[in-house]
Amino acid sequence: MNPLGKKFISLFLIFSLMALSVNLYAKERRGAKLIVTKLDGQLIKGELITVKPNSLLLLDTEGKDVSVGIEDIKVIKIAEKLGVAWGALVGLLGGAGFGAYFAGMWSFVLKASWGEASSLMAKWGAICAPFGAIIGAILGDLLLKVSKTIQIEGKSDTEIQEAMDKLRKKARIRDYK
Repeated sequence: MNPLGKKFISLFLIFSLMALSVNLYAKERRGAKLIVTKLDGQLIKGELITVKPNSLLLLDTEGKDVSVGIEDIKVIKIAEKLGVAWGALVGLLGGAGFGAYFAGMWSFVLKASWGEASSLMAKWGAICAPFGAIIGAILGDLLLKVSKTIQIEGKSDTEIQEAMDKLRKKARIRDYK
């Protein structure tokens, strides 16, 4: 085997080990991301630590523990990440569309024939698609979407308790006493 092939295989093995070992790191379980709207209109965003009998304990974006009384809550929204794969797919399609649109406008200005215009559109769509996928993947990892909304105001005590039991399953510490 030639030296270039050995280097390629060794680099492949090193990158494979690095990529596969990421899953082996011990990670602490994370709670659901919540957006809590209080009765006075105040918004509190944070990670759900635990559900207490009369309140929710959240870790806000500044790293402080915030306790919110259940009687003060109007709406609870559970937020999830949009997802890298979804963002990459949307970005890929958006990048390809942008590249094709750009080439179409450019060929119109140049007064190109239909064959030249379609060739330019395909090339620019293929060039811009990976850039769109990268940007979309980054945005998909950063952005949040509201997956579920729980209305607390106006509910009976049993309905509120059922909602709190569902939230308890999504907390970092589930069995708080």
